[in-house]
Amino acid sequence: MMKRPMALLALLVAGAALAREDDGFKPLFNGKDLTGWQYKGSKEDLAGKESTGDERVQAKDGAIVMMAKDKGGKGGIKDLNTKATFPNGFHLKLQFKASLKSDSGVYIRGPQLQVRDFIRRGEQSGLKAVFKNDGWNELDIVVRNAVVATLVNGKALTATDTFEMTYKAGEIATAKLNGKAVDVKSVQVRKGSVAYCSCNGVLFETMYNIPDTGAIGLQAETGEFAFRDVKVKESK
Repeated sequence: MMKRPMALLALLVAGAALAREDDGFKPLFNGKDLTGWQYKGSKEDLAGKESTGDERVQAKDGAIVMMAKDKGGKGGIKDLNTKATFPNGFHLKLQFKASLKSDSGVYIRGPQLQVRDFIRRGEQSGLKAVFKNDGWNELDIVVRNAVVATLVNGKALTATDTFEMTYKAGEIATAKLNGKAVDVKSVQVRKGSVAYCSCNGVLFETMYNIPDTGAIGLQAETGEFAFRDVKVKESK
């Protein structure tokens, strides 16, 4: 049997490990330009370009960087969306880095997940132990379609909640949440798409207002904000 050189074996092992790590994820950002993206409100073709025309959004140093202001000194909200839409469930993974008290977001088929410099803004205290100020943070968004959820006053019930309901003459007669009576009109059972959003492995938001299809987007709002290693794996 022919023996393979150790260097070749090392490359094969590294390649296999990389394949396992990617595990079906496809890049949405190629690391060098804005190909595959479109600037909301603009007709410019971004294929092969490292910047939007106003220079508010730039591809540099392997990241999509949302500048605080455009080349004319104007700030405000600007959106960068994928040309592709995603009707199937999917797992979106990316890394983000926030400047001091900056504000940005990720659009999930339209609705926005607030992504910010959470701790220095006094938000999302549950992330305090894991969030990296001025460093790269991991964001995982898992979208599942056709999820049945029960909501009371717009808030979904969790495994820690106790919900009691009586049904009479074809209608909900009474309802209690954790031992307290609630207006039966505030109870909603719905079936639709749900997004589970985690930062550095900690679930910090669950979104129930996700449409059946739409693009993935990144927002420029306040301060400088960067995204890298943006990739997605769609469900079959």
